Amino acid sequence: MILAPTHELVLQILEEIEKLTKYMNLRALGIIGGANMGKQKQAIYDGADIIVATPGRLLDLAYTGVLGLKSVQKLVIDEVDEMLSLGFRTQINNLLEMLPSKRQNLMFSATLTEEINTLITNSFPHSLKIEIEPHGTPLSKIIQMAYHVPNFNTKVNLLEFLLHKNEDISKVLVFVKTKKMADKLFEQMNTRYPKQCGVIHSNKAHNTRLNAVRNFSEGNYRMIIATDIIARGMDISDVSHIVNFDLSENPGDYLHRIGRTGRADKNGVAISFINEVEEEFQANIETLMNISIPIKPLPEEIAISTVFSEDEKPKQTNFKKFHKEPRLQKPQGAFHEKSAKNKKENSGSPGKKNKRVYSKSGKLKYKPNKRK
Repeated sequence: MILAPTHELVLQILEEIEKLTKYMNLRALGIIGGANMGKQKQAIYDGADIIVATPGRLLDLAYTGVLGLKSVQKLVIDEVDEMLSLGFRTQINNLLEMLPSKRQNLMFSATLTEEINTLITNSFPHSLKIEIEPHGTPLSKIIQMAYHVPNFNTKVNLLEFLLHKNEDISKVLVFVKTKKMADKLFEQMNTRYPKQCGVIHSNKAHNTRLNAVRNFSEGNYRMIIATDIIARGMDISDVSHIVNFDLSENPGDYLHRIGRTGRADKNGVAISFINEVEEEFQANIETLMNISIPIKPLPEEIAISTVFSEDEKPKQTNFKKFHKEPRLQKPQGAFHEKSAKNKKENSGSPGKKNKRVYSKSGKLKYKPNKRK
């Protein structure tokens, strides 16, 4: 059983398995969310030797009782740092409880944080770590550079300028930090480069995501705008440039992003747009890689916008207190002088209850009560 975080990665792994098992009597099955569950149930009932799946749909099928996991002999977790993150951790823990205790575990990742190392040690004791290259080592074939860009609109202008001036940017992956930002940037770039741009993130339908990746792989799209979902293990050939429209907060994700280019003995270019808030992320990335990212000056032709969103505004460290604190009144003690309205003295006149009231005819209308 092989677990992967995204639909695209499941289908990519399944494609490679079919190549490797072409002359073997093995049946491989891919299970992903968004597909017809009835057909997946029938395929499981017919039998499979290798299952490649996303955790969510695999759990759904296991809960129905159609998929039994007690006969699993080998568990493979691809992109284990992402799979053991907060988003997938509960699903992975539930799956591990359904698996037999006697099995072989294999886990793969390009980056491993200290937190993930601790989780692996606790969940998979006596594990052997095999490291091809030290963590944080960037590919030497990738040329890195960056621009200090103040805000979103200026970043859009710079991206358009680079695409217009450099014909070498023929196949570019543009990474943004959120799904909302991906859709917003797609609206801008699709207007300026119609039918040359695609967008992909987890809110897009399954077929939409597959079509976008296919058009980009075949060269129909010059660029594709994506969140970090596509940086996880996706193997798209001949990517000429990576553009970090928004710099990643996690240094490991930056390495995943730029690793989509510079493959198969080919050179690649990674360009980052960095605003003032993201300079802290830049410092963390440079610390991890132990190298500095060269900063280039903004071209003079770029129109610099003065409009900032809330995310782009730097945090204020020295700010004035505009809230006025309440003034404390001097304590007057328990006994103090009465106010003017409370200084009325008793005149000694009888109250209403002690008065006799007569009508115009001289008859008594009200007579006071006599005390007993």
